Amino acid sequence: MTASRVVHSMAGLSVRRDGARDVVRSLPEETPVAVVFDGTTAAVMMASPGDVRDFAMGFALTEGFISHPDDVAEFEVVHHELGIEARFWLNGDRAQALKARRRSMLGPVGCGLCGIDSLDQAIRPLPALAPGGPTISRCETARATDRLRAHQPLHDQTRAVHAAGFLRPGAGIVLAREDVGRHNALDKLIGAMALQGIDPGQGAIVLTSRVSVEMVQKTVIAGCPVLIAVSAPTAHALRLAEGAGLTLAAFARGEGFDIYSHSERISTGACDAA
Repeated sequence: MTASRVVHSMAGLSVRRDGARDVVRSLPEETPVAVVFDGTTAAVMMASPGDVRDFAMGFALTEGFISHPDDVAEFEVVHHELGIEARFWLNGDRAQALKARRRSMLGPVGCGLCGIDSLDQAIRPLPALAPGGPTISRCETARATDRLRAHQPLHDQTRAVHAAGFLRPGAGIVLAREDVGRHNALDKLIGAMALQGIDPGQGAIVLTSRVSVEMVQKTVIAGCPVLIAVSAPTAHALRLAEGAGLTLAAFARGEGFDIYSHSERISTGACDAA
């Protein structure tokens, strides 16, 4: 089967105060994507059918199935009538990692915890991020989500998807990925960074969504020290960020933002004129 379309034009009826009219809208596709390791399905997620390799790689990394792309001996994407398989064949003995993180689920869009085996896996211990890292200016932080908008072609078509981007200080958003699920968008970004050799420790991840527990988990496991989001964090996500050494800035819109943890990586000095 050939690659799936990411967007479909669909007919509808638009009803407004002044009447009704036929319309055709561009709507984002979503399809089941099965992530398979050595012949065993670990997860089935509903996702946008683009950038599947990036998504699978990011999911494998942030969920602990692999620790580096070099753990993968072979990889292929197989399109079926009912969905997509992302098939990994792993190097070495990864059986314990597979057992520890194995899931059996069909999650709703972008579900980060559906079907997880136990509560201790849902709130798993996070590694501590090293002190130091990048310093991001007040201007770059405040404008990060606005800058991400220029990297959201699927959103421009559909108004129905999330994005995650990587901000490198002084260079802006250097990479971004989109998906109907916010967790999937982040996994796609992390996977693309790993495959392209981009160091997450040298910048910030920027999100178009709220900051939940699993978004903090994925960011920390990827090794990125700064997370900037357009919306709010949950209280538990903030506690995890504080404990892991993650700088968390939220409500980044227009010219302002809130800092909730490890503010030392964000400069609060005056913005330049640019």
